Amino acid sequence: MTTDLDTGLAVELDPGLRAGSAGEGPQVLLPRRDGSLAALRLGAPGAWVDHPGRYASREVFAAAHVVADPFGDNVPGAPAAIDWDATLAFRHELFRYGFGVAEAMDTAQRNMGLDWAGTQELVRRSAAQAKAAGARIASGAGTDHKGVLGSVDEVALAYLEQVEHVEACGSQVIVMASRHLAAVARDAEDYAAVYDRVLGQVAEPVVLHWLGEAFDPQLRGYWGTSDVETATATFLEIVRAHAAKIDGVKVSLLSAEHERGLRAALPEGVRLYTGDDFNYPELIKGDGTHHSDALLGAFAAVAPAASAALVALDAGDHAAYDAAMAPTLPLSRHVFEAPTFYYKTGIAFLSWLNGHQRGFTMLGGLQAGRDAVHLGRVVELADAAGLLRDPDLAAARWTAYLRTAGVEA
Repeated sequence: MTTDLDTGLAVELDPGLRAGSAGEGPQVLLPRRDGSLAALRLGAPGAWVDHPGRYASREVFAAAHVVADPFGDNVPGAPAAIDWDATLAFRHELFRYGFGVAEAMDTAQRNMGLDWAGTQELVRRSAAQAKAAGARIASGAGTDHKGVLGSVDEVALAYLEQVEHVEACGSQVIVMASRHLAAVARDAEDYAAVYDRVLGQVAEPVVLHWLGEAFDPQLRGYWGTSDVETATATFLEIVRAHAAKIDGVKVSLLSAEHERGLRAALPEGVRLYTGDDFNYPELIKGDGTHHSDALLGAFAAVAPAASAALVALDAGDHAAYDAAMAPTLPLSRHVFEAPTFYYKTGIAFLSWLNGHQRGFTMLGGLQAGRDAVHLGRVVELADAAGLLRDPDLAAARWTAYLRTAGVEA
């Protein structure tokens, strides 16, 4: 371990020492695809330190999940029944590590269990909590409160209804990609017309969100084409035309090469908030000329370690940044593996293991989105990164889950 002299933060310099069965905590079993069981002895959690203020060198948001009410009727298609106490407490946990909250995004199961009534209440409550904590919040505005929409004009009006609600709650707006727009738009001009109208009426600069089809297959061909280069040109035209109304763009295409090219082409003053859960350490660190800020679902899972890395980055200590951030990447890549849109299951699972919620249940029954072998690897990688804050609790809950899944020694 080494200690940052300015912050007193303990940073583990050799993440490899945590791997495998080198820990001294409880032993757990991990199921493998071949039907075998591997033993893992959990290690101690990392020596993470609270950092409730913002960071000097980067703007960072964690996209937060919602906690389902274990007594609610959260079957597929049912209205969202939310455990509000646990949901808001989880946001407080993100605030204590210096993250703003990206609210009501795909991580919160928009279009996958979180309905509009739940979204409205979520934004209201979370924005009030952020204001009381002096923390930053930005919330998703889309068109998912509507049924079938038949024209781009109807899509624009639907967007503006949600923008009005988010702004009225005191939150910054994230303009989310719209399934409705993907369905009705005929070409790039239709996309430009909708975004021109929406961006022309927002009160404050927004975050513009480009969500790739890996996260939502219904967004295939967004910006009028499946050719990424052509789509990027359309996207940049919209950003340049409305740069004064755009705080930043949040891009989730899982391509570091594409992101580096895009951020270099953005107008001055427009940030790139990386949404690349596969490559965020290098993108946030930057190349000496450009860097990405962050708006990541992964940060909801790795907040303590990411906070330590960002403290080191503020201090100019790139070695300590790498030491804290690098062990989080295998975990993130596993949680977000294909089919990527089920990554929310891993986020909620880690929240449960770490005692942030009573049960491993999700809106729409989405806890079934990943199986025991996948989740066992989540346990292994979270342990290697020092992110199981109470190994005894995590072991007890994991063992109970295995029993219900029919996996016992």
